[in-house]
Amino acid sequence: MSRIWFAQDLETVATYWRLIRRDGVTLGFTTHDADVWFDGVLHRAAPGMLPAAIRRSSGFDADSAEVQGAITHDAITGCDLLAGRYDGATIIAGLVDWQTLEYQPVYSGAIGTVSEEAASFTAELQSRKIELQRDPIPRTSPSCRAEFCDHSCGLSAVRFTHEATLVSYDPVANAVLLTTDAAGGLLIGGMLRWLDGPYAGLAIGIVGTQGSALVLDTPMDVTLIAGLRAVVREGCDHTLGTCATRFANAVNFQGEPFLPGNDLVMRYGLGA
Repeated sequence: MSRIWFAQDLETVATYWRLIRRDGVTLGFTTHDADVWFDGVLHRAAPGMLPAAIRRSSGFDADSAEVQGAITHDAITGCDLLAGRYDGATIIAGLVDWQTLEYQPVYSGAIGTVSEEAASFTAELQSRKIELQRDPIPRTSPSCRAEFCDHSCGLSAVRFTHEATLVSYDPVANAVLLTTDAAGGLLIGGMLRWLDGPYAGLAIGIVGTQGSALVLDTPMDVTLIAGLRAVVREGCDHTLGTCATRFANAVNFQGEPFLPGNDLVMRYGLGA
């Protein structure tokens, strides 16, 4: 039988919330004045962070919630927020009895917009219902709609991923020089994931080359030292020619390259 919460005048109940980042790191917090371990996760006491408001409804409108408070715990830093480590992270909030360790999730979703002011932050949460607002029907396009190496593409990500080591970083051009066995031109449109250093675990897009260096799409605010390890994955321009000739994967091309465009529709006949 499920527990009825707040059925007595005095309850040993606290609020908990759990953050599951896209890089796999899981952080737990609670409003209790001591750390609480349950469900295989240690929830740290973080009195500076409070769920501000949670609204749930029985309809299809997305539920809304906010978490706000001071950045008081070492596990969450302003640098990590600005670096995007918490963008799109999954969040689960609920109630926990800090004596019996019974717990009940009441909200699940993902972190949307994170704003920071002085020593505090506010995170806008998006419930699972927001998925109902997305159109599942694909639209026609001359380029491939699949993400490179996802289940629709069918190619193995391991096959096109290479180890790399940082040689130098140019902050003006936001370009990194790496030692890797992959040609720079093949990495355009791909990604770089750091294994060491202040950005360990973060994936950053590769938008171009500057000589032998790779230009990244996100500036690095913290100094990078030579010797940091990373992995780079090749990119794809999502054209049928590249899919067929470079990857021999035209059978999985998710696009309509020969579909007439709007220019053909707008044409009109000319009199003799």
